Amino acid sequence: MSEKTRHASDRFRSGFNCSQSVLSVFAEDFGLSKDSCLRLASPFGSGIARLQETCGAVTGALMAIGLKYGKGENGTEDDKTLAYKRSQYLINEFKNRNRTICCRQLLEGYDMNSTEGMAKIMELDLYHTHCLKYIQDAVEITEAILSDKTSCLGCNY
Repeated sequence: MSEKTRHASDRFRSGFNCSQSVLSVFAEDFGLSKDSCLRLASPFGSGIARLQETCGAVTGALMAIGLKYGKGENGTEDDKTLAYKRSQYLINEFKNRNRTICCRQLLEGYDMNSTEGMAKIMELDLYHTHCLKYIQDAVEITEAILSDKTSCLGCNY
């Protein structure tokens, strides 16, 4: 397990959401403060604002990819295309490992916004048995993408 993966896991265990836990470990790589990344990623946890849509670990990873490869003010369409390709690689690799990027499906279909669903999530300890794995997978895949250690250089997704 890499240092970033350990830090992301520790942040999640200390109360930060999945998206915050992933994005914040890449803060220094981009000259950003950890606090700025924690704030930026805050609304993306629990499948974006607790809507249980796209997994927060995935959205945190996508933001990190955007910071390295995304099109900025002086960027080109090629930059945007590369960011999309790297993002597609992340999503496909995450799906290969976990079958989906949908938060609700990753949490076995339980609705965290209902009393019954949240009780079941807590009873089964899904945040620690499932979400920690998703965070670790997202960081691991993102580290490979950001270091160009993937076969994604010519992604055709």
